[in-house]
Amino acid sequence: MRSTAVALSALALAASALPARAQPADLVIWGGPVHTGEAGQPRAEAVAVSAGRIAYVGDRKGAQARVGATTRVVDLKGAALFPGFTDAHAHLRGIGERELTLNLEGAASAAEAADRLRAYVAERRPTGLVQGRGWIETGWPEGRFLERRDIDPVSGGLPVILVRADGHALVANSAALKAAGVDETTPVPTGGQILKGPDGKLTGVLVDNAMGLVRKLAAAPSEADRLAAFRAAFKVETAYGWTGVHSMSVAWPDVALLEQMAARGEAPLRVYNAVDAGQAGPLFEGGPRQSPDGRITTRAVKLYMDGALGSRGAVLFAPYADAPHITGTYVTQPEAAKPILAKARDAGIQVSMHAIGDKGNATVLDLFEEAFRNVPANVRLREPRWRVEHAQVVRPADIPRFAQGAVIASMQPSHAIGDFHFAPARLGDARLDGAYAWKSLLKSGAVVVGGSDAPVERGDPLIEFYAAVARKDLKGFSAPNWRPAEALSREEALRLFTSAPAFARFAEDELGTIAVGKRADLTAFSVDLMTAPEAEIPKGHAVLTVVDGQVVYARE
Repeated sequence: MRSTAVALSALALAASALPARAQPADLVIWGGPVHTGEAGQPRAEAVAVSAGRIAYVGDRKGAQARVGATTRVVDLKGAALFPGFTDAHAHLRGIGERELTLNLEGAASAAEAADRLRAYVAERRPTGLVQGRGWIETGWPEGRFLERRDIDPVSGGLPVILVRADGHALVANSAALKAAGVDETTPVPTGGQILKGPDGKLTGVLVDNAMGLVRKLAAAPSEADRLAAFRAAFKVETAYGWTGVHSMSVAWPDVALLEQMAARGEAPLRVYNAVDAGQAGPLFEGGPRQSPDGRITTRAVKLYMDGALGSRGAVLFAPYADAPHITGTYVTQPEAAKPILAKARDAGIQVSMHAIGDKGNATVLDLFEEAFRNVPANVRLREPRWRVEHAQVVRPADIPRFAQGAVIASMQPSHAIGDFHFAPARLGDARLDGAYAWKSLLKSGAVVVGGSDAPVERGDPLIEFYAAVARKDLKGFSAPNWRPAEALSREEALRLFTSAPAFARFAEDELGTIAVGKRADLTAFSVDLMTAPEAEIPKGHAVLTVVDGQVVYARE
């Protein structure tokens, strides 16, 4: 009996040492390099997914053992697989609206923008307000903003509002200004600018809070309009390879709409909402919320400290180098921000606050510090994870304050190549030391996350990655004074769009790297971002986008 028991025990031990037969996976991906983002296993050959989570990361043989009769097998055919890329700063509905209205992106002159408006009116034959977005005067032969004198002759008598690419300025034609009751005697709203020409007449350009003077002409979008915009945005974003987006300045009714879309299976993207501060009352009262499938999370509030650099609304300590009478404009007065920050702090709501100018950034850091003056720094890092959106121009002395205060720097690399052609003129050389300073912020110990600010920028993750590692424009051009030392390594840039956004949305245990047990959010590009010559990076494209183990985009 004793010898039989010993034999059975030995047999049981031997059996337990044998590898269990792997369960068939739902999805297996192989055929190209796999960059996991995990320090202990940075490269792999294959990934297997079961029930929406990563079940295996390793060699192809191990993945083959998980292929069953119902397993979907994706051959990358040489494309490179990465953790799901997340755009940590974009305006989701605006991306869709850009697809559905007059898109002026890439217009090379005021004359071309006017020609596009003429063609749009002739083709669409609108009967009411015409809206568009995307113009930016950088490099235009006219050397100035788009003005009403450019668009009045081609408007057909219709009111027209065309928003600058950065969203912080617009031009309204004479019909729109008249319909809104705006003239040379109109008081300038706090936090805004009404631009006039040398003759004292309106140019039609309204900056920041002054834009509201004519935006009242636009009817509030219907639910059908908003649904159409989100559907268009989802299509664009998944085709770019984004698996998630941190959506900024979200209207409160859109939170429920997105949750409804998720309930119907119409949300292929993981959306993290930062609600516009003016509509955040229900968020403060109800606290963070999430759809049952985890696709739609609402946990942040978005505020604006200042305006944009291109329209000279960013708040600077010293005047603009190319406009000595201007130092920028506070969109939200610091005293007005304090009670909002206190509400967010007490409700456990993350704050995402726009700041672009050096004084704007310093003011936000001051406000955050005051809000948490008596809270230990380790608690601040673990819980609030408050963010400065853009952190574009920072005094070098203020850079260490991000890490010291556990403040996340949410930055958009493409701004550095988009602004390259005008920022030196706006700032002068000395202030470039703290401009678009991704590397300096990382070296100081700050958490830096990457986004695109679409539709301000195009929103292509490959352009963002290229901008981060090359710090050159898309033609490969830079300048000696453009601080090339601020360029990032490939590994740093990868973290900007994968693990850092996961941390910034409190999901580092679920997202951000390719590791067993994490949610299967994956992105594959035709170009290997870690090895390709930098000039080849923006020439690539997404070939596969996977969210929760579901293929939401596959390039034919």
